Amino acid sequence: MPPVLIIEDDRLVRKLLKKLLQPQGFEVVEATTGAEGLTLVSSVRPALILCDWSLPGIDGLSVCRTIKANPDWSDVYFILVAAYSSPEHHVKALDSGADDFLCKRIKIEELSARLRAGLRVYRAFQEQRRLAQELKLQQEQLETEMAEASEYVRSLLPAPMNDRIVARSQFLPSRQLGGDCFDYHWLDSEFFAMYLLDVSGHGLGAALVSVTIQNVLRAQILPGTNFYQPGLVLTALNEAFSSETDWLSEAPSDRYFTIWYGVYNYSKQLLMYASAGHPPAIVVSGHSPNHQIDQLRTPGTPIGMFADSKYKTQFFKVEQESTLYLFSDGIYEVQQSDGTIWNLDQFVDLIDRHHHSEQLDNLETIVRAVKDLKCDRDFDDDCSLLQIKLR
Repeated sequence: MPPVLIIEDDRLVRKLLKKLLQPQGFEVVEATTGAEGLTLVSSVRPALILCDWSLPGIDGLSVCRTIKANPDWSDVYFILVAAYSSPEHHVKALDSGADDFLCKRIKIEELSARLRAGLRVYRAFQEQRRLAQELKLQQEQLETEMAEASEYVRSLLPAPMNDRIVARSQFLPSRQLGGDCFDYHWLDSEFFAMYLLDVSGHGLGAALVSVTIQNVLRAQILPGTNFYQPGLVLTALNEAFSSETDWLSEAPSDRYFTIWYGVYNYSKQLLMYASAGHPPAIVVSGHSPNHQIDQLRTPGTPIGMFADSKYKTQFFKVEQESTLYLFSDGIYEVQQSDGTIWNLDQFVDLIDRHHHSEQLDNLETIVRAVKDLKCDRDFDDDCSLLQIKLR
């Protein structure tokens, strides 16, 4: 059994208590003063303490307060023992943090029962502490895995582009890691593809699905699909997602994702696009103050929600000085400091205000402005924002 510490200045009382406890299997450690008892606590690590109320120097109440104030000792079951018992003694003992109060005239059977009860309480506290420590370690491990997964997702995202088309991006994963992913690349010398997707849910599962879809689109491994036609790409993705093909065999049956997918014909200045339940792309054209803002999206449910969904390609003529913004809903569905929820129209206004600023790359300014609206700096969902200067 765990040791019992007896703090008692009366040698006869110590001897009597020791004689009573040892036959029951308790290991007994003795201290004659409060100071000595406090010294022994850290080295002995007792499960129970029987402490005399009236000790010379540091009395029993002070010893109790000191032990209970220390987080490393607070789970020790502390019993104050006094020569006399009264309601006032009970109140003072409990207010000082004692777990129990006994009179020295207590019967042996009752003392044994109280010690056994105290030992049960101590063991329960120890088990609770063990479980809390185990939970803490698991949480730390999960946070480490989330951080590693976040860095992996970030490593797969495209680098800034300074070509005929200029592209920049901002990716801020949430603490739980969501399912945002995006890419842009040339299909050939004339056609430029771009997309942003958002898988439902959070955690490693959502991130794994988003990365898998990104790899499928990069490698163009949807059989018989014309990747120059956004509507056909989304239809093929939906069919594959609904039929649980090999590359999606690990995805939960209730998983779905939104996506905006576009292909830009550079020479003809024609943008073809389709969307599946995703926020619209924003195109800002022309010079301020006579610039124009267009929201581009097509009707359609998220991929994987309905097996028979079909998606159509829409067309948009790109004017000179046109910039396209793609984003996930995590960047505008944020709670402001006053408790109200921001919305898409307000985010579009923010893009409008910052688009014609003198800064070459204004994405950081936009993200910082969104952060300033929040009560804290952490996003509840992944936050992705792309800026693609088409002309």
